Amino acid sequence: MPQMIFVNLPVKDLETTKNFFGKLGFGFNPHFSDESTACLVISDTIFAMLISEPRFKDFTKKEIADASRTTEVLLALSADSREKVDELADAALANGGSAANDPMDEGFMYGRSFQDPDGHIWEVVWMSPEAVANGGQA
Repeated sequence: MPQMIFVNLPVKDLETTKNFFGKLGFGFNPHFSDESTACLVISDTIFAMLISEPRFKDFTKKEIADASRTTEVLLALSADSREKVDELADAALANGGSAANDPMDEGFMYGRSFQDPDGHIWEVVWMSPEAVANGGQA
């Protein structure tokens, strides 16, 4: 079985967050979801557990970062093309997300970023196949 990753993110309003990611074309795994948690399926091995803040507090003794004021994590997703980067970023901005940083265009690498309704920063990046084969070098 391949190794999987489950990124746990606190959310203020679970339904708002689910609706946002649903409009971006993502689905949810109902087997790992309930009234306080939604399992966002990013790929066959990558998931984001969107957890209501009260439930999230059960998993940590630390304060929950307010992602609208501080950056606790940068989530980066690969895209198959520059056009796919734009499609996802544009969909996020059209459905309640906000711009996080200026677009990045290095020629061999292109990326945009957005904030979800809770302020978590998502980066979407395309890298040319040649650059990937060369370990990220143009």
